[in-house]
Amino acid sequence: MRSDKWSRIDFLLAMLTTLAIRNIVLIEALDLAFGRGLGVLTGETGAGKSILLDALGLVLGARADSALVRAGEDQASVTATFEFAAMPDVILQALDDAEVELEPGEPLIIRRRLKADGGSRAFINDQPVGVALLRTLSAALVELHGQHDDRGLVNPRGHRALLDRYAGADVARVSAAWADWRSAKNALATAREGIEQARADQDLLLAHLEELTNIAPEEGEEELLATSRSDMQKGEKLAGDLEDLRLIWDGSDAPLARLRSAARRLDRIAPEHALLAEALASLDRAVIEAGEAEEKLEAAAEALTHDPLELDRIETRLFELRALARKHNCQVDELPEVMRDMRDRLDAIEQGDADLAGLENTESLAGAAYSKAAEALHKARVTAGAKLDSAVAGELAPLKLDAARFRTSITQLPQDRWGASGMDAVEFLIATNPGADFAPLNKVASGGELSRFILALKVALAEQGGAATVIFDEIDRGVGGAVASAIGERLARLADGGQLLAVTHSPQVAARGGTHYMIAKSSTGTVTKTSVARLDAEGRQEEIARMLSGAEVTPEARAQADRLLEGV
Repeated sequence: MRSDKWSRIDFLLAMLTTLAIRNIVLIEALDLAFGRGLGVLTGETGAGKSILLDALGLVLGARADSALVRAGEDQASVTATFEFAAMPDVILQALDDAEVELEPGEPLIIRRRLKADGGSRAFINDQPVGVALLRTLSAALVELHGQHDDRGLVNPRGHRALLDRYAGADVARVSAAWADWRSAKNALATAREGIEQARADQDLLLAHLEELTNIAPEEGEEELLATSRSDMQKGEKLAGDLEDLRLIWDGSDAPLARLRSAARRLDRIAPEHALLAEALASLDRAVIEAGEAEEKLEAAAEALTHDPLELDRIETRLFELRALARKHNCQVDELPEVMRDMRDRLDAIEQGDADLAGLENTESLAGAAYSKAAEALHKARVTAGAKLDSAVAGELAPLKLDAARFRTSITQLPQDRWGASGMDAVEFLIATNPGADFAPLNKVASGGELSRFILALKVALAEQGGAATVIFDEIDRGVGGAVASAIGERLARLADGGQLLAVTHSPQVAARGGTHYMIAKSSTGTVTKTSVARLDAEGRQEEIARMLSGAEVTPEARAQADRLLEGV
């Protein structure tokens, strides 16, 4: 997967194409179409430029405020359409995670519906989604820079990634090396923990193994012993009956002996008649059956022999085996496996030092590989930081910030703070006055200065891409003349091939716009409405003349407006 930001190519192939607003504050119904390049939005103070930004903020996941719903209406809605030549992976992944389905080539249509009694719903291509998804997508869709911007380029959390893209740094190599090092460290820690635990248990293992070895349990032994004990206990009960049966079967007058004698006599006369032969066959079978009965009686008597000493030995053995099984929390038949496991653990202790040495070597090599990659990344950052400082410095003087200084601070972190992004902390710092200390952007710059610093930095970083649409809100406040012209020239350069919208009060900036939208407020009775019109060439001349002269547009203002428009 690619980086969480886009390449310059992505930036050029994506834009906000339409914005439809219904019942937002003073806007009843408004449909705007946007194109590439620099679009400027102008209008008198209070005309409603902030309403447009608030409406766009809704589709980007801003907090739903029911006060935005136009008075007298039940609900309001804002729909924004973004189109892409090829939708970047960062958006596709976020949509896939949220199980939002899009057809290839389909635009991204985000709609936010807001109720007057509170609550809102969000949709992407008519599929309901959570507002959190809109906030996730917002960074890739719209980049807003205003007077009180505390995100984007001002937020130091993103400075390292910006510098890395500017440097074309191989952060992926560092990230992979970090993952390898962490894996090696974890394997080493696990092995050490295992060996330490095994060594702590070594004496106990030896004692248990000796005890088990002395008893030498065998698989299946418990069942054999239990059967033998049961047979002996039965034999004790049946001893009298077995003795009586033995007396019956023993001796010359025993039933089996008499059957055999009868069979011998019958054998001599059996040929004399068929029935005698049949009788002999029956008698032979009886002799055989009786013989088998005698053998089984003898075997049973032997198996059931009651030997008090042997019975005591068996019961003692069973008691010892079962006591050991309880001790080791296993079945008696599992004791041999317990012995093997103990031997393996003891062998592992002996082998552990050799294995540990190998893991320590692997961890050391992985750490060295990470340090080498991170150090190379650090050097690339330092080189790129100096280059960026120079590029930003070249933009400051034309923006009437010639006394200011910009510096990319690159600080190597202690080892416990190294990570997948290397060993550096990166932050963009400024000093607005000669001799002043460097400090974070939003700590020392006023609103107007901050916007111009952001513009300078944005221009310097232009080739690194950004969101689909970049918006500057009144970046030219408090400046005019040559500074305003410089701002307009840079905005136009920044918008080249991409899409940038600027809310402006400066005629010099407005003259740079490829498209010009005028925001106006009108009242009919007690009803006040805000409207937005896309101006043609004549309308542009008139609006820029108004911006130059104020309420009354003079011929001189129109002539000056023409000069501004001709000069761009």
